[in-house]
Amino acid sequence: MMELLSPAGSPEAVIAAVQNGADAVYLGMGDFNARRGAKNFTDEEFAKAVRYCRIRGCKVYVTLNTLVNDREIRAAVDSARLASDLGADGIIIQDLGLIKAVRKALPDIPLHASTQMSLHNLAGVQAAAEMGLTRAVLARELSLEQIRFITQHASIETEVFVHGALCFCHSGQCYMSALIGRRSGNRGMCAQPCRMQYSMGGTMDDHPMSLKDNCLADRLQELEEAGVACVKIEGRMKRPEYTAIVTSVYSKALKEHRKPTKEEMELLEQAFSRQGFTQGYFDGDKKDMFGVRDPGDRADEAIFTTARKAYSDGELRRVPIHFYTVVEKGERARAIAFDDQGSKAVAFGPVPERAKRQGVTEAYLTEQMFKTGGTPYYCVENRAKADPGLYLAASEINDLRRRLISQLSEERAKAPQRRVGTLPEMPKNETPVGDPKIIFQVRTADQLSRELAELKADYLYAPVMLMSQYPEKLLPFLENGTRLVAVLPRVITDSQTTEIYSNLEKMFDFGVNEALVGNLGHVFLARQAGMKVRADFGMNTFNALSMQVLKEAGFLSATASFELRLSQIRDMPKPLDTEAIIYGRLPLMVSDQCLVKPNAQTPGQMADRMGSVFPVVPEYGKRNVIYNAHKLYLADKREDLYSSGLWGLRLLFSTESGRECVEVAKGHLGLSEYRPNVLTRGLYYRGVE
Repeated sequence: MMELLSPAGSPEAVIAAVQNGADAVYLGMGDFNARRGAKNFTDEEFAKAVRYCRIRGCKVYVTLNTLVNDREIRAAVDSARLASDLGADGIIIQDLGLIKAVRKALPDIPLHASTQMSLHNLAGVQAAAEMGLTRAVLARELSLEQIRFITQHASIETEVFVHGALCFCHSGQCYMSALIGRRSGNRGMCAQPCRMQYSMGGTMDDHPMSLKDNCLADRLQELEEAGVACVKIEGRMKRPEYTAIVTSVYSKALKEHRKPTKEEMELLEQAFSRQGFTQGYFDGDKKDMFGVRDPGDRADEAIFTTARKAYSDGELRRVPIHFYTVVEKGERARAIAFDDQGSKAVAFGPVPERAKRQGVTEAYLTEQMFKTGGTPYYCVENRAKADPGLYLAASEINDLRRRLISQLSEERAKAPQRRVGTLPEMPKNETPVGDPKIIFQVRTADQLSRELAELKADYLYAPVMLMSQYPEKLLPFLENGTRLVAVLPRVITDSQTTEIYSNLEKMFDFGVNEALVGNLGHVFLARQAGMKVRADFGMNTFNALSMQVLKEAGFLSATASFELRLSQIRDMPKPLDTEAIIYGRLPLMVSDQCLVKPNAQTPGQMADRMGSVFPVVPEYGKRNVIYNAHKLYLADKREDLYSSGLWGLRLLFSTESGRECVEVAKGHLGLSEYRPNVLTRGLYYRGVE
C-alpha cells in the first residue's frame, strides 16, 4: 500500500497526523527548510516528536530543502546529523552541494529529492538516483500519464503531492518573492506574491496567478496502480486540525481501498479550499484551475473542535503486539512482549506463592495482559503458561504488563545505528585567465541582428528551437568568431524530448556543440545529441560544493544564482568557470499556465498595485515566463564585477527590440552611454532572507 505522508508544522500537528493514520510525517528543523514561516521544531521538540512517531510506527522525514551558502553548509549538515542520530527516517533535500555534503557525512540516511529540484521527467529522476537519492518528489504539474511513465521506469521511489496548495510557478524555479521583496522561496521565505491581485489589462480585482488547491482523494487507486510509493499532503503552514481532517480522509480511503464519501469530500472543502479543488494538472486539462480564498469563507469551527478532541483525548494509533507469560513453581514470573518488526521486551516479577484458594490460571493471565487500553498498543496474540496451585497478585501481573510496554516503547524508540563520515573538503578556486567573457543571450529572431553580431561577443546563447528555425541568422555571429550555445527550455517533459532532441541534432550538424541546461533532467538529452553542457541559473548554484558537483558531472561552466550577493560570489571558491547575469529582466516564474497565448507576437503585461508592470511571454510547451518589471543593470559596476572572479558576464535580452539589444550591448562594452530608464541592481547588493 502507498505511504501516506502528512505535514507537521508544529508538535501538535505531529500528534494530529499520527493519530489520524499518517504513515509518515514531514517536518522542519531550524532555518534550512522551505517553510521557515511554520512553527518548526526546536531540538528538544524534534527529539520528542521522533520518539512519539517511532513508538507508534510512523516514519519521520526532515525537510532540509533550501539553498544554503558556503557558510551554512556545516550547520545544515549538523542539523542532518542530529536528525539522523535521533532516528529520522530520511531527509528531503534540494541543494546539490548539500546533497554531496550530507551523503559524505551521513552515508546511510536516505535522501529524498525535494520537489524544489523541479524533477519533471524520467532523466531527472535517474540523475537524482545517480547522486544517491532514494526517492524523488515529482513536480506537481505532471499528469497521471507522465507520473506513470516516470514511476514505472525509474530506479528509485516516486512521491506525488495529492492535496493542498499549488504554486503558480514550477517549484524551485520561482524568484518573484526574492526579487520584489528579498524573501526567497528557495530559502524558505516565500511571501506568496502569486496570491496577490494583479491586472492583465482589466481591473485590479483579478488574481491571475492564484490556483485552487489540489485534491486527488478520489484518484488514489490510479496512483497506486501506477506504482507511486508515497502520496503527500501539503500544509505545514496550516493548523493541526487541518492536518487531522485531511489525513483522516486520505488514510481511510487508502486503507479501505475506496473513494471518499460525499460527506468526506465536503469535510475536505470545509477544512480549506480556494473556491473548490482542482485536478487540472493530473488530468492534463488546465482549464478552470484558478481560485482565491474568500476572506469571509471560513470553516465552521465545530469541525476543528471535533477533530482536535478526537486526537487529543486518547490513543487512536495502536500497534499490534504479542504477549507470552510464564508462571512456574520456584521461578520468578516472567513475560515477553514483541512486535512484528523485531522489537521485544522481557520483564520479571516475583516468585509466585502457593495458592491458598484457587491459583493463577492461564486464562486469568491472558485476561490481565490484554488490558493495554490507553497505550499505543493492542494485543493480537496472548499466550500463557501457569503451573497449578500458584498465586500471583493482580497488581503484580499488571505491573509486569506495564513494565513490558514501557520497555517495548524504549526499544521501538531507539534510533537505527548508522555510519558517520566527514564533511567533504571545500573545492579549490580556479581563477579564470584574462577578462571575463562577454555573453549575449537572445530570445527572439529580431534580436539576432547583424549589428549585434558585429559587436563580437565571445558567446551567443539562443533557444534551440529559435536556432533551428532561423539558422541563417546565426551565420553573422559565426563569422565574427562568436561561439554558439543552444539554450534548452526550462521545462521538458518526457513526451517533449523527441522534438527537443531532433532540434539539438540539427544544430549539432550545423556546428553547435554546446548546450545551456537549467535542469538535471536535460543533461542526458543534450549529451545524447553530442553536446557539452553548461549550467544555467535554474540549477540554483548557491555554493562551492554545488559547483564541485557540476564539475564532477562534466559541466563546462556554472551560472551563479542571482539570489547571491556579489560579495558572496567573489568569496566563493569556484572550481569551474562561473558566469553571472549582469543585465536584463530576470525571469521570475515559469508556469504551465498560459496568461498569454502561445503564439503571442508581443509580450503580455501584468501590473501590480504599485504600478510595476511585469512582461509575460510565451515559452516552449505552451508555458509562460514572467519577467521582472525592472531591468538589472551593472554596467557601471565594472570594478565589482571584474573583482568577483567571474569567467563570464551575461547580458540577458528578453523583451528588447533588436535595436535596443545593440544599444544595451554597446553600453556594456563602453561604446555608448546607454542606461535603462528604470533599473535595478537585483539582489547582488541586497541579498535575500
